[in-house]
Amino acid sequence: MKSLTAGDLEDCLMTKVGVRRQQLSQIVEEVQRVVHQLTTEISHQDIRFQAVPYSDTYNGNIKVLSPSRFLVTVPVKGLAGYREAREQRWRYYTLQGTRLSCPLQDPEGLQQWLEVEQFMKSLWQWHEADVNIEGDIVPAKVLQVFRKLVENAIGTCHLSGKVSMLTHHSAVWVAVETATWQVELELVPTVEIPTAWSEKARWPPCLRRWPSRQRVECIKSFGFALLARSQYHWQLSFLQAEQVLLAQLDEDGGCRSRCLQALRQMKEDVWCPGKRPVITSHHLQTVLFWTCEKYPHLKDWQVFSKAFLRLVRKLHKCVSQHFLKHYFVRKSNLLRSANSGDLDAVAQRLALFLKNPQISLP
Repeated sequence: MKSLTAGDLEDCLMTKVGVRRQQLSQIVEEVQRVVHQLTTEISHQDIRFQAVPYSDTYNGNIKVLSPSRFLVTVPVKGLAGYREAREQRWRYYTLQGTRLSCPLQDPEGLQQWLEVEQFMKSLWQWHEADVNIEGDIVPAKVLQVFRKLVENAIGTCHLSGKVSMLTHHSAVWVAVETATWQVELELVPTVEIPTAWSEKARWPPCLRRWPSRQRVECIKSFGFALLARSQYHWQLSFLQAEQVLLAQLDEDGGCRSRCLQALRQMKEDVWCPGKRPVITSHHLQTVLFWTCEKYPHLKDWQVFSKAFLRLVRKLHKCVSQHFLKHYFVRKSNLLRSANSGDLDAVAQRLALFLKNPQISLP
């Protein structure tokens, strides 16, 4: 098999990256139109949900986790003036309305409760029993309401031939037939909180040199969000903050973005292909953030081959140990619920690549 130089490695990967970008831009364009159409209809049916806007450039509500799997955040409306809850209380309720003898488990890691009283202003609809139990806005009940709205919107918008509900999930998933291939979307009701930074995100730590203090303040100014993805607890999300970090990676002329693109390409082609990969783009960007923090200087990001292999080694370590800390909430392991067998298979492929990057290249 032909031996490739470091330059060949970069050229080969970046050529593939260009093809991927062109394909995905067409798919995202189709998905955007469908999502905008559906959520516009949903917003007409229920004032608590906003339409996802259509964008000719980057759409912050659509996150590509893999070429056939997208996360779509659907903003809710009528909750403003967020503040952290100051009092802890036990919850004994269930989704069915019965009482428990022992309290519900407290949220861990990236999770938290959400009380309607945490907002200085709230629409009366958020106090209704279809989404509220004992003052809590309960994600499972929000998802129940939202799922029915999505089902109805697919029919009303005459999209039944293009969009179908996926019923084997507790969250709201739809399959969209695009001109290229089928894409699965998780549609997630999202409480956007642009006025505050989560107390759970104790970031940045002391004695770190990346990103700069000015960049940190800018990132924190975008706030965070809460996603309805489970039964009782809301999931913290920092998609906007992460996007700001990604957009300004290489202002010093480094190759961090190219390394991430190449890492993603190899992940999709060789290490973790398939429709439902155990490792997603979000895992890869988290690996990059940790590596940028450890290697903050431009000199560490000037030679593509060295920087790329450093990222691969970091990814291999995380996957092998089944442990990848969330970049902002460092007590949370992003691989905690991942399938161990799938992770071990990816670790094995990464190890083979690291033994001989040239021969293992597709």
